[in-house]
Amino acid sequence: MRRNWSRSMMFSYFPIFLLTVSILIFLSFLIVGELSRSETNKANRISTGYVVDSVQNALSDVELSVLQEMETNHDYGDFLSGLSDQGDRTRLYNTVNDMRGMLYRNQLIDSIYIYRKWDDKVLTLNGLVDRDVFADRDYLAGVLAENEERNWSDVRTLRLFSSDQTVRVISMGKMLPLPFGAEGVVVVNLSMYRLERMIDDMTKSQVSFMRVLGDQGDLVYAAHQENDIPEGDVLTRITLDNTGWTFESGIRAGELFAWMSVVSYLWIIIGILTVVLGTLYILYITRKNYRPIQAMMNRIQALQFREESLDNTSRSELVLIDRALETLINQTVSYQKQYDENLLVQRRQLFLDLMEGEQGTSSLEEKLQHFKPFTDEAVQFAFIAAEMNQYEEFRRKYPAKEQNMLKLTLMNLFQELAVEEQLQGWAEWVSGNRIGLMIGSGGDLRTGKDRLRILAERYLRWVSDNLGLSLAIGVGPVVDGLEAILDSCTAAEAALQHKLSLGRDMIVLSDSLPDRSTLHSYKYLQMLSEIVREFRIADENWRQRVDELFRWFSSDQIKDEEIHMLLHMLIQMLDRELGQLSDSLRRMFAEPSLQGYYSEMESQTTLEQVHAVILKWLAEIYRIYVSVNESKSYRAMISEMKVYIEENFDNPDLSLKHLSDRFQISGKYASHLFKEEFDMKFVDFLTQLRMQRAEYLLATTSDNLQDIALKLGYTSSITFGRVFKRVVGVTPGDYRKHRMKPGTDEHEN
Repeated sequence: MRRNWSRSMMFSYFPIFLLTVSILIFLSFLIVGELSRSETNKANRISTGYVVDSVQNALSDVELSVLQEMETNHDYGDFLSGLSDQGDRTRLYNTVNDMRGMLYRNQLIDSIYIYRKWDDKVLTLNGLVDRDVFADRDYLAGVLAENEERNWSDVRTLRLFSSDQTVRVISMGKMLPLPFGAEGVVVVNLSMYRLERMIDDMTKSQVSFMRVLGDQGDLVYAAHQENDIPEGDVLTRITLDNTGWTFESGIRAGELFAWMSVVSYLWIIIGILTVVLGTLYILYITRKNYRPIQAMMNRIQALQFREESLDNTSRSELVLIDRALETLINQTVSYQKQYDENLLVQRRQLFLDLMEGEQGTSSLEEKLQHFKPFTDEAVQFAFIAAEMNQYEEFRRKYPAKEQNMLKLTLMNLFQELAVEEQLQGWAEWVSGNRIGLMIGSGGDLRTGKDRLRILAERYLRWVSDNLGLSLAIGVGPVVDGLEAILDSCTAAEAALQHKLSLGRDMIVLSDSLPDRSTLHSYKYLQMLSEIVREFRIADENWRQRVDELFRWFSSDQIKDEEIHMLLHMLIQMLDRELGQLSDSLRRMFAEPSLQGYYSEMESQTTLEQVHAVILKWLAEIYRIYVSVNESKSYRAMISEMKVYIEENFDNPDLSLKHLSDRFQISGKYASHLFKEEFDMKFVDFLTQLRMQRAEYLLATTSDNLQDIALKLGYTSSITFGRVFKRVVGVTPGDYRKHRMKPGTDEHEN
């Protein structure tokens, strides 16, 4: 077989390797050069900035100390006001000593003097001098004329006295008293020589250069007495705010990259060595790695795969190896998956067999030996059954994939928490909403029953806090040996059937199950009948009856299905008694409404919740029923009241109070009934009846007005006449005079 893969691998490596190395070397040169320039520039800027900051701080210190001295020392104020010249000249001498002290405290100050405006004199270290003969009068005049824009002046020459040497200084003048006084001026002169020495001490002339330029670009100072512009590029320019100077610095020509030559040669040598060593290594590793590949190819060809042709030499070795490995991997993964699934199914089936009580068969013993769900130390066992409450809501809320993940989480959680309680646990889902857990222990579980309750409480708390799910847990009794686990399983499942009546925080212990298994049907049927009867007579005591019914549920410890059955029976009895009384009640007892109520009731997980649901539903039925009864009584009362008024309207005592006493209702309610039924007040209704009778008597009889008034229930004819005129429109006399017929008015005659 030709070594086509070996040659192709070898020759494919070389171009990539050489190109990579070349690029790396070239980039190394560029990076090193750029880094060198960048770091040099940065170092130069830092050093120059340090020099500038030092000079600026020195100038600021001088300015701050002088101004602070002028502001805090009262001798200067006495001098400006002339007090120090009066009498003894001691104060004047003290002022001069204070000025001399400032020179001693700051070595940069060359001289200082104070000008007093009121007598045009200047105080120097040598005494008082008239301004006209003062040597620095020109600069002083500029300060007074406010021609100075900066704190410090340009470099100038100064010779205050003939005995002094001429020096180069920069000066600062401030009006006194501070900050904007007009009594005088203090002038501070700094020695340029001392500033230059300070700068020289902070620069290194062998590597870098520095010069200071004025506002107009003129050379103020060059470090280390370099008056000529040195060779080299200027890398940094920084302007000093106090004086307006520009500090320029850079690296001397020939010094910047002198050391880079050595680095460049070193990188070239390293690059060549890398290429040589890389080439030798590739040759070595290619030969070494090809030997096992050749061995694999020989074995693959010996297998004679059906899908491969006989002429395998024309194909790349990697293609053949890849196809062979892919086939083997797929087969291995498929076998492993099937094996794992079979183990899970067999393990779950073993769990179900133990629950159903299958013991003693050889296959079961073999499976127990194979899976070993419990160690040999476990001699006592108990079964815990956990049921997921509101399972339909759980299925609607989560997709199938998430449901399986949560169920797997619960199964692992049950086992892990059992281990934390130093117990052995084996959990499996036995149905869609129920998980079973077998607990094994080498100790005496019977004397430590609280351990099982504590474990169940931990399950409930963890699931509620972390998964937001609600469980009901039944705990079976402790049994000896795994062959008796069926008894514990049966008791745990029976406990779950009493979770409403026995559940305390959704945990039911099998020890609390009642001994009786039959329901006292007669007692409950009698109670249901009493509730329906009190409903029928609209007696509010039905609520106390329902409360008593649920207390019976709890005390009798009946099963959940029996509780639901009795509540269904109560609804059916109410339907027969009340369902046909009105459309509203028929809708309440219709099939869709009942199904919604039944679903809500059966989804509750505690007896208190079921109690709240049934009370809410019964209260709604009761409200509708009472409303229907009140509506019927209202119509009958209105009719009876109308007949009574029509028969007794001539009673002078007829009033709302009379009706209230007669029909046992309040006067306000009676007035309300009239307004609702006849759209008029009771008084208007009564007056209308009396006036209709009055028209008839006036038209058909010759009785006087007083007799007619008495027959209508009025005490006097005056009251009767006033009411008749207001209602009919004419007086009773006019009505009789014109012989009007009842129901007509004056204009119709």
